[in-house]
Order: sequence, then C-alpha cells, then structure tokens
Amino acid sequence: MQFDYPHTIENGNGEKITFLRLTKGPAGDRLEVENFVTPNSGPPMHVHFKQDEGLTVVKGRIGTQIQGEEPRYFGPGDSVDFKAGIPHRFWNAGEEPLICSGYIQPANNAEYFLTELYKSTAANGGVRPGTFDSAWLLKRYGSEFDMLAVPGFVRKVIFPVALFFGNLTGKHKKFAGAPEPV
Repeated sequence: MQFDYPHTIENGNGEKITFLRLTKGPAGDRLEVENFVTPNSGPPMHVHFKQDEGLTVVKGRIGTQIQGEEPRYFGPGDSVDFKAGIPHRFWNAGEEPLICSGYIQPANNAEYFLTELYKSTAANGGVRPGTFDSAWLLKRYGSEFDMLAVPGFVRKVIFPVALFFGNLTGKHKKFAGAPEPV
C-alpha cells in the first residue's frame, strides 16, 4: 500500500503522528515521523519485533519505560531509541504537548498497522481500537507487532470469537488490499 506524504493520523485520544517521508537505505526503508502527544497520553506497552524506533524530543517531556525497568524521563534535545524486539512504552510526562521527531526502520508495515489502529481507536471514541480490528491486525501482523497491554483472556477468548463472527459478517472486507506481513 502506498501513502502520500506527509500523511497524518490521529487516534482521538491525544495522539497524532505525521509520517513525513519514506527513504530507501541499506538497512531497509526508513520512515521519518513527527508525533504530537497530549499530557498523560501515549501508546501502551508494545513491541515491534523487526523495527527499531527512535524519538527526539522537540518540545515537552517524555516518559519512557522498557518492560521490567523503571521509567526514565527526557526533555528537549534528548533522544531515545527502542531496538527491535524490546517491549516498551512512552508517554507525555509533562504539562504541555509533547512533540518529537523520529523514525521507524525498517518501516515494513508500521505505517499501515498504525494507520488502521488509530483509525479504529478514533472510531471507537478514542478509548481503544475496536475488538475485531485489534484481533485482525494483531493476527495478521503478529510477526511484526504485539500490544502487550491486551489481557490474556481477551487474546485467547474474545479475539478468536470476534474474528470468527467478524469474518462471517464481512468486517474483514475493510482490510482488502492490506499489505502482506513481513
């Protein structure tokens, strides 16, 4: 799937990402981004198995946490890197909007995955993505991403039921043309 740049997504809960450009490189495509996060907002604990992610604080204060470690905090000019396969989260730990520049490399399906996840979250009142959408995206792109904040019961019981009935009723059709997993 091809996107035109810049391409901005919003989740309806205080997070906005602008995908600025995709550049080719020897380590794979590099997706350059800018994000905007309102105070106390940010993605839950997650992991991208194949992509490195880096953020540089332009304005505000970012809180970061690697799973199993204590939170760390950074301000303007500071950079944080999350290596592929390392579960992490970040949030706006300040009183003003957090603005960061950053990258995801190799991009693989990050732009599609995040676009669909944010679209579903916004359509679901900004609380969380819809159940079918979450189940479909995490199943299809499970080799690239996982949302570790999803409870085990939801993964083992709710998601399979949502997928069964969602596929039966045609909800999967909205994902026609989705890129192949890496």
